[in-house]
Amino acid sequence: MQRASDSVPSGMLSVIGQAKSDYRQACLEACEHSNSVGIQNPVCQVASYLFPDGRVIAGHMQALEYLQENSRKFYFRRTKILPVSGAFHTSLMEPATQDLADVLKKMNIEKPSVAVYSNVEAATYAHDKQIRKLLSKQLISPVKWEQTMHALFERRKGIEFPRTYEVGPGRQLGVMLKNCNLKAWQSYTPVAV
Repeated sequence: MQRASDSVPSGMLSVIGQAKSDYRQACLEACEHSNSVGIQNPVCQVASYLFPDGRVIAGHMQALEYLQENSRKFYFRRTKILPVSGAFHTSLMEPATQDLADVLKKMNIEKPSVAVYSNVEAATYAHDKQIRKLLSKQLISPVKWEQTMHALFERRKGIEFPRTYEVGPGRQLGVMLKNCNLKAWQSYTPVAV
């Protein structure tokens, strides 16, 4: 992934939008702009669905800078370049997928004994071949965090939500959970380490 990141100036942009934000159109316009300034085959796409109106967009830096400069046009309330070295979860990571697939082939992977959700499909892994396939695909696919939260916390009426803990620094996952499912968030506890 580092070689893929180093091969082209790219990054990730955190975006807080609103109901009328059109992320797809914004990315298309950012690609058109990048193409007009000489970027061949520009990339700009949603790399992570965090919560309603919260996205991470990744791609060529020229495209991300265009989105920041034109954030009002796209009804983005806030944008922030993330301190990362590349456009993860986009086609710019394609050069790393085969290396990861080769490493995963050599590993002993078994079906998890507890539910483990794939952010590619927002569903639980079913078997070892699927795990290998989806872990490689994760490099170039958007993270479906919001969709995973919906799948994880789906409950019939009257069924209580489980206690949910965020272990680590900060409360970013709690903020995203609150924006996805307020009732599930009420059973959330951060644990600082």
